[in-house]
Amino acid sequence: MAQEGEAASRTSTVQDKGWAWVVLVATVLVQGLTLGFPSCIGVFFKDLQRDFQASNSETSWFPSIMTAVLHAGGPLCSILVERFGCRTTVMLGGLLSGVGMVASAFSQSISQLYVTAGFITGLGACFSFQAGVTVLGYYFTRRRALANALASTGVSVGFTLWPLLSQYLLDEMGWRNTFFVFGGVMLHCCVCGAVMRPVPVKLPAPSLKSGPRHLAEDIHLSNGNTLSQEVHLRRSRCDACVQTLQKYLAFDVFCKNKGYRIYTIGVTWMVLGFVLPMIYLVPYAVLNGVEERKAALLISIIGFINIFMRPVAGLLSGLKIFTGRRIYIFSVAVALNGLSNLICAISAEYSAFVLYCVVYSISMSVLGALIFQVLMDVVEMDRFSSALGLFTILESITILIGPPLAGLLVDFTGHFSYVFYASSFFMVTAALFMGFSFCTMEAKNKSTETHKPTPENPSRGRYTEVPMELGPEKNQPPAVIYVTSI
Repeated sequence: MAQEGEAASRTSTVQDKGWAWVVLVATVLVQGLTLGFPSCIGVFFKDLQRDFQASNSETSWFPSIMTAVLHAGGPLCSILVERFGCRTTVMLGGLLSGVGMVASAFSQSISQLYVTAGFITGLGACFSFQAGVTVLGYYFTRRRALANALASTGVSVGFTLWPLLSQYLLDEMGWRNTFFVFGGVMLHCCVCGAVMRPVPVKLPAPSLKSGPRHLAEDIHLSNGNTLSQEVHLRRSRCDACVQTLQKYLAFDVFCKNKGYRIYTIGVTWMVLGFVLPMIYLVPYAVLNGVEERKAALLISIIGFINIFMRPVAGLLSGLKIFTGRRIYIFSVAVALNGLSNLICAISAEYSAFVLYCVVYSISMSVLGALIFQVLMDVVEMDRFSSALGLFTILESITILIGPPLAGLLVDFTGHFSYVFYASSFFMVTAALFMGFSFCTMEAKNKSTETHKPTPENPSRGRYTEVPMELGPEKNQPPAVIYVTSI
C-alpha cells in the first residue's frame, strides 16, 4: 500500500506540469522530424531518376515504401512500447532513421534505396513518432487534448521546413551528401527520446489465489500424457494468436460494424489519391518551367497554412452543433481536396500552383482534424486502439501502391497532369461513397427506430452502431494508439 501511494504521488507531480512540457516540446520535434520528412522527397525526385536511370514508377516506390512502413508499423511499435517503454522505442527509432539515411547516401541502385531510406528509415520514423505520441498520454491527463493539438503542429512545421532545407542542401552539395546530413538530423530523435523519462504508473496487484491452482495445473500437464500436452499447447497458441489479432487488428469490428467498414473502405480508397500531390507537385512544377526553389516553396506553403488552420479546424469540429455530422463535413473536405487537384491539371502557371496549395492545405487541415474524430464516432472507445490498428494497416497498402501506379501512368502518357486527374478521381469518388453510404445508413436506422420503443439511454452518435457508454474510469496507463500523417 505504501508503494502504491508513493507511485501515485510521484505520478501527480509530473503530470500536466513541469517536465511534462519539456516532453511536449520533444514530441513536437519528433513529429516534425518523422512525419514531416516524406514531404521533401519530391525535391529529390528528378535527381534520383536521372542518377539511377529509373522510370517515374520505379522512383516513386522509394517514398511509397517509406510512408507505407511509417503507417503500417504501428502494431509492432506498440509491442516495443509495452516491452521496453516509450523512451527506448523513440531512441531506437531515431537510431534506425539515422542509419537508414546514412546508408542511403551510399546506395548504388534504386532497389538499395528502397531498403535503406525506404524501409529502415520509415520503420525508425514510425517507432519514434508512435512512441512519442503515446508518452503524452502518460504525462498529460487534464490537458491531454491541448497537448495532442500542440504536438500535431510539429507535422505542419516539418512540412514547412523540410522542403526548403532539402532544396538548399541539394543545390549546395547534391542528394548523396544531403541524405548523409539528414542521417545526422534524424539522430536528434534519440535526444528527444532521452528526455521522455518513464512515468510511474499504479498497476493492479497480482492475485495470489490463482497462483497455486495454475502451478498445480502446469505440474499436472507436464507429468501427463504427451498428446494432451501438445493439444493444450496448440490451443493456447491459437488463443494467444486470436487475442493478439483482436488487440491490435479489429477484424471482428470490421465485420460487425457497418459504419466502421464504410469509413475504413472509403479512407483506404481516398488515400490512393491523397498522397500523390506531395510526391509529384514539385517535379510537375519544375517540368513546367518553375524555378526549383520556388517549386519546393509550394510544399512549404501547404505546411505553413496547416500550422494555423489545423488547430482552428480541430476546435470547430468539437462544437456540439457538428455532433453526428462530422462524417459529412469530412466527406465535403475530401471532395474539395480532390477537386482542387483540377487546378494543377488545367493550368501550370505559378499563380495557379499557389492557389492550388492554399485550397489543398485548407481542405487537408479539415481532414487531419476530423479523421480520428469520425473514427471515434463510429467505434466504441474500448475498441478504438485495435480498430485504428487495422485502419492504418489497410491505409498503408494503398499508400504503398498509389504513387507507383501514378508513376506508371506518367511513363505511359508522358504527362504529369494525368496524376492530378487521377488524384481528383479517387478523392471525389471516396467522398461520394462515404457521404451517400452514411446518409443511407442513417435513414435506414431512423426508419427502423420508428418501429421500436425508445431506449432509456440512446447513443449520442447519430450514425453509431455500437454502444458508446463506457464504464467508470480506472487508474491505468493510456492505450497505445496508431496515428497517421494526414
